[in-house]
Amino acid sequence: MTQKSTSATRRPVDLVDAVVDDLRVRGSTRRTLPGGGRLYVDRPMPFLCVYRQPHDREDPGTGRLVASEAAFLIATTERSRQAELRELVRAVAGLAIKRYGAFLIVEIWSAAGGAVSDETNAVSPVPGFRVFTYARRGLTTTLGTLTDRLERIRILKRLATVELVQGRNWGHRGFTPLLTKDPKHMPGLRVIGIEVQPFYQNGEGEVFPIALRRLRRQVSVALKRTFHRFATKRSLEVPVSYQALGQRKISKNVLKIDRQLSDLAGAYDFVLEVTPVNLDSTWSRFKRQRFEREPVFYYRPLPIDPAVFKRKLFAISTGLIEEPTLAELYRDKQLGIDRELSAMLDRGTPRFIHHGMLIYGGVSAELVATAEEILGRIPPRIREAKGRGYVDAAGFAEHARAEVDYYRSKYAGFGSTVEIRDDLYSGLMVSRGNLMIGKRARIPVTRIEALLQHEVGTHALTYHAGKAQPLRLLCSGLPGYDEFQEGIAVIAEYLVGGLSRARLRLLAGRVVAIEALLDGASFIDTFRRLFRIHGFDQKTAFTIAVRTYRGGGLTKDGIYLRGLLKVMRYLARGGDYETLLVGKIASKHVRMVQELLLREVLKPAPVRARYLEDPSAQTRLEKLRDGGSVFDLTRGGV
Repeated sequence: MTQKSTSATRRPVDLVDAVVDDLRVRGSTRRTLPGGGRLYVDRPMPFLCVYRQPHDREDPGTGRLVASEAAFLIATTERSRQAELRELVRAVAGLAIKRYGAFLIVEIWSAAGGAVSDETNAVSPVPGFRVFTYARRGLTTTLGTLTDRLERIRILKRLATVELVQGRNWGHRGFTPLLTKDPKHMPGLRVIGIEVQPFYQNGEGEVFPIALRRLRRQVSVALKRTFHRFATKRSLEVPVSYQALGQRKISKNVLKIDRQLSDLAGAYDFVLEVTPVNLDSTWSRFKRQRFEREPVFYYRPLPIDPAVFKRKLFAISTGLIEEPTLAELYRDKQLGIDRELSAMLDRGTPRFIHHGMLIYGGVSAELVATAEEILGRIPPRIREAKGRGYVDAAGFAEHARAEVDYYRSKYAGFGSTVEIRDDLYSGLMVSRGNLMIGKRARIPVTRIEALLQHEVGTHALTYHAGKAQPLRLLCSGLPGYDEFQEGIAVIAEYLVGGLSRARLRLLAGRVVAIEALLDGASFIDTFRRLFRIHGFDQKTAFTIAVRTYRGGGLTKDGIYLRGLLKVMRYLARGGDYETLLVGKIASKHVRMVQELLLREVLKPAPVRARYLEDPSAQTRLEKLRDGGSVFDLTRGGV
């Protein structure tokens, strides 16, 4: 038997038959086209995005506007290829019409001669579109959605202009629709053309990459909303949301980049690397010197060479990711790792603080005012644990191991360990899903459950939830995830009834300490402010100051109160709490994560937080949805 030829060389009829077979059997296809180009259908869809490369000029970047979608065709305008392409598109459209009752083709091309020239390079160009259609009949609401979303596109602070053109005058020379017959010859078929002003090109065969990346993201949203509106009005099956219309399959290129970035991020623990190892002896010496001498901190040897890692980091080609949501996430992750590497290079120097600001931000006047109000309304001497006692590090470790065992019984992949460490003094920290307890830890009995849900029920849980995702990015953490993570963790303390007034006071103290740091105060000045003005005991004031001045000055601890307030606002706006537990995500990425969940690129967490099974936690969660003040969260209020 003669071996079948490949899809790149077989005759057009063979290719059409192969595509039809793919779509009938699997509902998807990925084919290289004769003469170059690609056909990609992720799953059955009532639409197809088309781009044809002009045969008489360069057109860099425009094809990437369609390659983001779940069904696209990239081909050429060469006349000898148009009959083949029409046959292929008819076949794809015919199958979809049988299933959905309707099919929409959107073809995108760039206006000839519209690239930015050197003379106008300094002028901010206006993004522009012309939308073409034969007739508005059957497309009124779809066209309305498309033009509305295109008009919202903003590039370099300039809003797009949109012109609607009706009739058979289809664009400029060389661009006639692939299916030129009137829609009545194929009932259910509708065709729209979009001409793009190519402001993202420099006229020399190159693109402005950042402008193109921003345009791709916004055009993709406009197209998905348009397809959803069309399906709502014309199709027999209506997607649950426009966000569900993106690609579901993860390309090998994305998986490779995901692995490379996660391996780099997993080679170090930034917070651990900038936390002093000599806190026990430093505290003893600080007391002996009557709190008058600046402490000297020592750090672990770095497990990596940040400069070498930077070379590896930027050798990863995140710019090759076609899908815009994933492209943005991985680009952000790449930049986030770069900032941490720069900070580690300058650990212990005056430059360190500036890197920390880029990673964690500062403290706004509004946040400082909230912290000052908390410190003013909650008295400094609170005995909420009176009569209940404390547990030491070993006692808390027993409770933590029992908590880990519970989660492991629900999900075998929950592989957290619990370790008592000499180098953490009295603190608690989760690193790569494992709980580390400072050997000097002394935990009030009334705070045990709250801290278990903060550390294990949030930090360890989201680590293992992220590890179970197809994308390891959710495990190593999206850039800026720390703020939302700590906010969720403090909310978990509240949901189990364990957010004490003393705890809220501590979070406020961290904010005013960071304000002092950024105002130029010394370690001793900040310690005195916490101790003498705000009434923290000496040990607590020292611990807050250490956390603030570690590494050379770190603004991380401002994220606890800021993150708490952000999560409260998110829930008051109706946000879903359990979406926040699918991995380590930042507030700015919540919509992207929701989109990826709808597209089934991500999946729900493999295990539910234990405290959410408690009816009292659900009652408290509902109170958060009703809004309210941070002062309503503590036991007994303020």
